[in-house]
This record gives sequence, structure tokens and C-alpha cells, in this order.
Amino acid sequence: MQFHTPTGQVSVTVPDAEHLWSEVGARLRRHEGFALATLNLDHLVKLRNDAAFAAAYASQDLITADGNPVVWLSRLGGKEVALLPGADLVIPLAKLAVREGRSVALLGTTDPNLSKSAEALQAIVPGLEVALKIAPPMGFDPEGDAALDMFAQLEAAGVGLCFLALGAPKQEQLAARGRRLAPSVGFVSIGAGLDFLAGSQVRAPAWMRRIAMEWLWRMLRNPRRLAVRYARCAVILPGHTWRAWRQN
Repeated sequence: MQFHTPTGQVSVTVPDAEHLWSEVGARLRRHEGFALATLNLDHLVKLRNDAAFAAAYASQDLITADGNPVVWLSRLGGKEVALLPGADLVIPLAKLAVREGRSVALLGTTDPNLSKSAEALQAIVPGLEVALKIAPPMGFDPEGDAALDMFAQLEAAGVGLCFLALGAPKQEQLAARGRRLAPSVGFVSIGAGLDFLAGSQVRAPAWMRRIAMEWLWRMLRNPRRLAVRYARCAVILPGHTWRAWRQN
């Protein structure tokens, strides 16, 4: 399924978890970096209006489906894909890093949340080495000089995986730049994944995720911020549905 944007097209490139673990594992063994993005409706809204975000997405090596609408639209367009949200990738990828003998870095959120999420992650994944914890300053610019220092730290520490918890579009832009400046590091954009581990944000119960209602949980907990976001997502959904049907 090709999702059309004013600056080009974007699609889910990783059909399921098995393909993702295989590809990431191979790259970790080869000390070959990558950028992994998780596509959702909010990203598709931003891609319509943000050329820099669209350019960053074009640099992503791996794209998974983060959100049931993207899964459903892909299937309607004739491509079967599995739901692989960023928050669900943290623990499996951390286990993969241990298996391949590579360390990880946590980048984003706040210093307290980084410490708590690192502790939680190491408790769940025995043997995990968290080589770096970096909380960017307020107003952090992925294209600025501060990012250059971060890339140098990641390369010097020999980090295999860097989990980016900056939110879109900053995390995808940083990952795209990191592909050029820290080519041995795998960058994984995970949104609120570290905040969930730290306990500073509470994720929807598993039963709500199973019935595709996590969006409602999130909106009820933060209606002022998310009601407008979801309204914008609803506006673009009919057009993408029509194009998916036409593709199939």
C-alpha cells in the first residue's frame, strides 16, 4: 500500500515481526546502522504539510505499521502487514541487542525518566548494557550542533541500538541525520515508549489495545492536546481509504 503525500509516497516496508527481528539482527551483527520509523495517521497528517518530515521519512530504512488504521488501509490496498507500534518494539529489540552482544542508548524524554526506564528495561532484559542516556535540552533541534555531539557520543560508545523518544517529527529527523553521521548505529523511533517504561505515562490496558481503542484511552487522558490531532486524522482517512481501494 502506497500512502500518497504532497511530496511523494510512503509505505510500510516491514510486513511482520519475524521480518523485523531478522533484519535488525543481521544489521546488528554487521555493525550496520539503520533508521526505523513507525507509521501512523498522525504521521500521514504531518507528511502532508512538512517537507522536512517527508524528507526524513524518505531516509528511513524500515517502516512498520503503528496504528490499526494503517494496518487496515494496507490490507485494503492488497498488502498484509502486522501491527508493530514503537512502544511494543523496545523490549524485543533490547533482547535482540543482548543476543547480538550490542549495547543500547536511550535518547529523549527527561533525565529522571531515562534513569527509571533504563532500570525497568534492564530488569526485564537481563544482561542489557545501557551505554548512554541522553536527555536533549528544551528546544532541541535535530539539525543543530547539539545533535552532532550526540552522534559522536553514540559512535564512540559503540552503541548498536539507539531508542529515540522525542516524538514526531524530531525523532525521525534525528534518525535520518544519524544514518549519515553515525552509520554504525540503529535508530529506532519509539515515541512515548520510554515514558511508559518509566511510569510517567500510563498506556491503555491490553484489552483496549486488542479492540483497537487505545486512541480513545489516550484522548480521554489528554483531550485538549489529542482531540484536535485525532480530528485531523479523521479528515484524511476517507481519501486514503478511497486510494487504498483503488490500488486493490
